[in-house]
Amino acid sequence: MALETASISHVADLTPPALERTWLSAPHPTLPILATCGADKSVRIYSLLNFNLLSTISGGHKRSVRCCSWKPHVKGENVLATGSFDATAEIWRQWDRSRREEVGGQERRVDSTANVDDHAEERDDRDIDDGQDEDEWRFAVLLDGHDSEVKSVSWSCSGTLLATCSRDKSIWIWEDLDDGDNNFETVAVLQEHSADVKCVSWHPFETCLASASYDDSVRIWREDIDDWGQVACLKGHGGTVWYIDWEGEINVPSRGSSHDTWQGQRWREQHALSGPRIASCSDDRTIRVWRRRAKQQSSSSTMPSIIRSAGLDERWDEDALLPKAHDLSIYAVAWSKRTGLIASTGADGRIVIYEERFVPTPTSVASDNCSSGNMEPKDAQSTLTTEVDIQEEPCLPFTEWTIVAKLEAAHGIHEINHICWANRAHRKPLESSSSTSATNNKQDDEILVSTADDGSIKVWAVER
Repeated sequence: MALETASISHVADLTPPALERTWLSAPHPTLPILATCGADKSVRIYSLLNFNLLSTISGGHKRSVRCCSWKPHVKGENVLATGSFDATAEIWRQWDRSRREEVGGQERRVDSTANVDDHAEERDDRDIDDGQDEDEWRFAVLLDGHDSEVKSVSWSCSGTLLATCSRDKSIWIWEDLDDGDNNFETVAVLQEHSADVKCVSWHPFETCLASASYDDSVRIWREDIDDWGQVACLKGHGGTVWYIDWEGEINVPSRGSSHDTWQGQRWREQHALSGPRIASCSDDRTIRVWRRRAKQQSSSSTMPSIIRSAGLDERWDEDALLPKAHDLSIYAVAWSKRTGLIASTGADGRIVIYEERFVPTPTSVASDNCSSGNMEPKDAQSTLTTEVDIQEEPCLPFTEWTIVAKLEAAHGIHEINHICWANRAHRKPLESSSSTSATNNKQDDEILVSTADDGSIKVWAVER
C-alpha cells in the first residue's frame, strides 16, 4: 500500500567525495561525525555539522575497506573497527578532542607505511610518535583469522564484543579485554551458515547477534554459559539476504494519539515480551520484518550442563512483508530508532521510506479476536524455526506498512550500497520562532545518509 505523504529532500553532499566506490557509512553513536569506507583502502571521517572532511585513516588495509563500526561507551577516545577485502579487521584509536563546542578543522591524514602482515613490533611503528598531532588516528590491533573478505563488523551494545563475518561462511566473535594493551581474544567461531555471510548486527540491548547470508537465511545467536550457538534460523527470503537492522528499544506505530489508546498500550505490552524486531532485505527484492515469540518461563534446574539446553531455542515469525517498491536487489535497510520509519535502497538507485500504522479496528472486534485465540501471522509464508513450547501470544493490534516517500535515481545512474539514519547536530541550540518549528525540530534533526558506487555520500531529510 502506497500513501506517499512525505518527501525526501537533498541536504548536502559530504565533501570532498571519494574518487572510488564507497561501501558504507557509520554515524558515531554520540558525536556529530560519520565514518565512510570504500575501494580506495581508506576510511574518511566527516563532520555532520558542516559536512566537510575531518580526517582520513589509511595505510592499513591492502584492499577495499568494506565496513566499519564505532565502539560505544568509550571515554577519552574514539575507537573504530574496520573490515576489508584483505580478510582482516583492524582497530583504530583517536584521542577524543572532538567533544568541543563544534567539530571542525582541516583534514588530518595518517599515512602509515608498515605492512599489516609484518611482525607486531613492526606494526607498532604505526602508532603515534611523541610530538605527533593528538587528533590523528593510530593503528591499534590487527584481527586476523578469516580466510576471505570481511563483509561486516559490529560492536555489541556494551562495547565488549566485536563480531566479524566473511565470505568464508564464518562469523567470529572477539572480546576486547580492555587491559590497556590492545588485547583481543577470540571467544567464538560460528560456522552454521552454508554460504557467504553478508552482515552481522547486535541486538540493541541484549548480548544477542543476528546474521544475514548468501544462503538466504537470517540466523540468531546467543551465548549459553561459555558456548555460543544458533538459537533460530529465519527462512522466508528467496535470495541473498544482504542486510539486517534491529528495531529500536521503544517504538509504537503511527495513528494520531495511539499512545493513549488500547492499541498503543497493547503494543507496548507485547513489545516488552518479544523485544525488538528485525528487518531484512534481499536479492529477492523484498523487505521482511521478523518478531520473536515470547517463550514460557522455564522452571528447569539452573545447574550447569555440558548439554546445550533446548530452552535457549527461539521461535520467530515473519511479522510483515513490506510493500514492493524496488525493481532490483535491495542492498540495505535502516530502521530509525527515533521515528520507527524504515528506509531502503539498492541496485535500482531508489530510496524508499516506509511507515507502520495502526489499522482502525473497532475495540469490540479486536476484543473478540483476542479472546478467540492468537492472531495468525501476517504473511502466509511465515516460517517458524525451532519447535519449542510457548505460551499463548498476546493479541497484537492490526498494523500495516505503507510507503510514505520514494526518491528515484538518488545518485544518478549509480547503485546505492548503503543507507543509514543519523542525528544531525547543530552549532547552536535551535531557537524556534513558532510552535510549529519547535514541533518539527525533533524530526528535522534526523537525517538519512546514502553511500554509492560513484564515491559520493549524500545527506537527505525526510519531510512529513
